Amino acid sequence: FVTVIILALGMAAPIVATFNFVDTLAQVGTTVGQVDEILKAEEQAHGTQPVSFDDHRIEVQNVSFGYHNDQEILHQVNLFIPQNSMTALVGPSGSGKSTLAKLVAGFWDVKNGRITMGGHDLTEIPLEELYDQIAYVSQDNYLFDDTVRENIRMGRRDATDAEVEAAAHAAGCDSFISELEHGYETNVGGGGAHLSGGERQRIAIARAMLKNAHIVILDEATAYIDPENEAVIQQAVAKLVAHKTVIVIAHRLSTITDADNIVVVHDGRIEAQGTHEALLEDCALYHEMWQAHMGAKDGDAA
Repeated sequence: FVTVIILALGMAAPIVATFNFVDTLAQVGTTVGQVDEILKAEEQAHGTQPVSFDDHRIEVQNVSFGYHNDQEILHQVNLFIPQNSMTALVGPSGSGKSTLAKLVAGFWDVKNGRITMGGHDLTEIPLEELYDQIAYVSQDNYLFDDTVRENIRMGRRDATDAEVEAAAHAAGCDSFISELEHGYETNVGGGGAHLSGGERQRIAIARAMLKNAHIVILDEATAYIDPENEAVIQQAVAKLVAHKTVIVIAHRLSTITDADNIVVVHDGRIEAQGTHEALLEDCALYHEMWQAHMGAKDGDAA
């Protein structure tokens, strides 16, 4: 009887370890599946000869697109974005705004239709050169398990320490960086886990400012900014986009009322485009979105 009791107690730890191992196997299976999907994905086919840019206008011509074997997301989209202008993409969630922006950034190649930059089809531009032209700031920016300084330097690897710190200052980062235990040499952790969402976002903006690309794409870049720091971030974004060709995806319509062109995307199609005032009069969907946005702002104020 005593032997049975001792054996029973001794079996508890292995059983618990077995259950934990099963959970780990499930996590490994998910990770292996994601890696396998990437390895099996079709490689992007781009030219190898450098191209020269006289300007950075962007043209989207009859583009239809869907991810992998999924259903089509964009349907016959046509859009012209002049150089040094600000174009805002707005619309309900899932309408295709981010997909359109990522196609312009060259994250995927389009097979139906074409996208040109400065008159060059994106597939003619070597990928490295294409990515040099664009700074992409999303709402879910990834930081590497490295120091604050090196994460900002990702924007331009040959930047000096002084240039990195100047970009951080322009992005309003230096105030919280100076309070970190080791300042610019503080490790941010995997994915930036040691920082708040707003702090990660400011570092991503500093990284984009350091890159100084001709085209800036902001995909809900202020989504995680707290109200206390929103004014600082808006000033940083204003510096980032000065004299650039800018594409902004925004749910806060009040932040894009001064855009040169506001494009209303709905169900993968461009429903309307124009200035804020024109769309309020001519586009029922935009007017409805504006009323909902202003109502939400009034509710927050209350």
